[in-house]
Amino acid sequence: MEALFAPSVHISASSTSHNKTPFTKSRVSFSHLKLPVLPMLLTLGKTTSKSHSFTTKTSSAAVSAEEEPDTAKKEEKFEWYAQWYPVMPVCDLDKRVPHAKKVMGLDLVVWWDRNESEWKVFDDTCPHRLAPLSEGRIDQWGRLQCSYHGWCFNGSGNCKLIPQAPPDGPPVHTSMKACVAAYPSTVQHDIVWFWPNTDPKHKDIITRKQPPFIPELDDPSFTKYMGNRDLPYGYDVLIENLLDPAHLPYAHYGLVTAPEQEVKSDREGGGPMDLSVKKLDSQGFFENQDLFGDTKFIAPCISYASSSPGDAPEKVSIYY
Repeated sequence: MEALFAPSVHISASSTSHNKTPFTKSRVSFSHLKLPVLPMLLTLGKTTSKSHSFTTKTSSAAVSAEEEPDTAKKEEKFEWYAQWYPVMPVCDLDKRVPHAKKVMGLDLVVWWDRNESEWKVFDDTCPHRLAPLSEGRIDQWGRLQCSYHGWCFNGSGNCKLIPQAPPDGPPVHTSMKACVAAYPSTVQHDIVWFWPNTDPKHKDIITRKQPPFIPELDDPSFTKYMGNRDLPYGYDVLIENLLDPAHLPYAHYGLVTAPEQEVKSDREGGGPMDLSVKKLDSQGFFENQDLFGDTKFIAPCISYASSSPGDAPEKVSIYY
C-alpha cells in the first residue's frame, strides 16, 4: 500500500477495467494540518442523517436495539467504482515525464497535458502492443508518446500519430482501436484524483460529483505538510487502524498526548471510552470521542481526525 504522508506546515485500462478486483494494492495518503501560533477554534459541520444517532461506551455490554442504525442503512450498497480516488500529490509529479501508479488494482499513467494545462490519468497500456505508456515520454507537441513504436496520444486518449502509417494511406490513427483508455481526472487540495471507470458516460462526472471537500485544506490560516509512504499492508487494515483510538496509549505510548483517565488501570492509561456516533451510513460516519475529539470517515478512503489535547493548538489529520 502506498500512502501520502504529511506531518504539518504549508499546504499545501479499458472500459471494462473497473471490473478488476479492488485493493490488490491500495494507495493511501494523508495530510496533517496545524493551526498557527494564534489559537483558533476549528468548527466541524454536523451532518444530519436519516440513520439513527446512538451513543455507546466500550465498557457497555451492548448497544440497545433502538440505538442500532437502521437495517436498511447497514445493507445499503456501496459502489466502489463510482467514487473519486486520490492518485498522488501534485508536488510529487514532474510535468516533463509520465508517471506510473497502481490504484484500485489498476495500472495508471499520470502525465501533464500542457495543451490543456491539466493532469491526465490514462490506462498504462498502449493499445498497439500493450507497452506501458509510463515508460514513454512527452513529445515536443505535448503529447504522450509510447516508447515502443512512437504512437502519440492527446489529452483525450485519441491517437494523433502513428509514425509507420503512410501519409497518403487511410487515417488508421483515427480508429477507436488506436485510442488509449482515459479516466476522468481532476486536481483538488493539491492532489490528483481519478474516477476508475472509462465508460464515456462518465466523461463529465466532475460536473455531477466532485471529490470530498475538506475546508481546512484550502484555509490559509492553516499550515500544511504533505507526504507519501509505502505501507506493507492493505487498505482495510490501515483504515481500521486509523479509526481505532483504543490502541493509541499502547502502540504509540509516549507519542500521543491524551487526557488522564479517571481510573488508571496500567502505566499506559488505557480504559473505557465514550463514543457518540452522530452519523452512520454507507457514505461514512461522524463520531465524537471523549478523549480524542472528532473523527470522520468519508467513504471510500478518507479518515479525518480533529483534536485539542490539553493546551496544545488544535490539529487536524487527514488520511487518504
